Amino acid sequence: MLVGSAVFLSALPRTDAQARVVIQPDAVRFSEVLNGCAEIVDHRGRRAVKLVPSAETEGKDEDMLALLADAPFRDGVIEIGVAGAPRPGMPPDSRGFIGLAFRTGEHGEWSEVFYLRPTNARCDDQLRRNRSVQYVCNPEFPWHRLRQEHPGKYESYADLEPGAWTAMRIVVSGTAARLYLNGAEQPCLVVNDLKHGNAGGRIALWAHVETEAYFGTITMTAR
Repeated sequence: MLVGSAVFLSALPRTDAQARVVIQPDAVRFSEVLNGCAEIVDHRGRRAVKLVPSAETEGKDEDMLALLADAPFRDGVIEIGVAGAPRPGMPPDSRGFIGLAFRTGEHGEWSEVFYLRPTNARCDDQLRRNRSVQYVCNPEFPWHRLRQEHPGKYESYADLEPGAWTAMRIVVSGTAARLYLNGAEQPCLVVNDLKHGNAGGRIALWAHVETEAYFGTITMTAR
């Protein structure tokens, strides 16, 4: 099954702001998919949404963003399984960037993002290992600006395997957000100064165009 930038896969029931919403891959719908399209596939024994880059992004440093067509999100918990690895034929410095954007603009104009660099986690270079997980705030605070201005503050280590399912849990409250992986009791990355403040926005699947990007069931609990 294939969906373009403004085609819905199925209807998502409306809920009040306090409800826990569970969205299976076969039932997800998007308002827009930027720089690609979404397919419903199976990956390592699970049903998944796969983001596929558009032909125009070939050789470019671009991100794919699939914005969920549900009510805006401000504070609460987002849980999702993701699996990312470099696509075949990609440059050696491809990392398999994959993650989740939250408090995103209606058309992806801005977003807060937690993402993973799966190929960094088990390499022999300790500096790269320390950059396995990343927070960015698009468009003003990309990774290179945050790394230059605040070395080590917005990235951290986590054990990851390219292509394997990783459970992400993001807890957002006010101007703070915490990222937990694979059921850990402690976060692997803590951000206490979200760059866009505490304004609400969309939730979106996020991946670099060089990534084989798979996304599983999404659970959202607003507070």
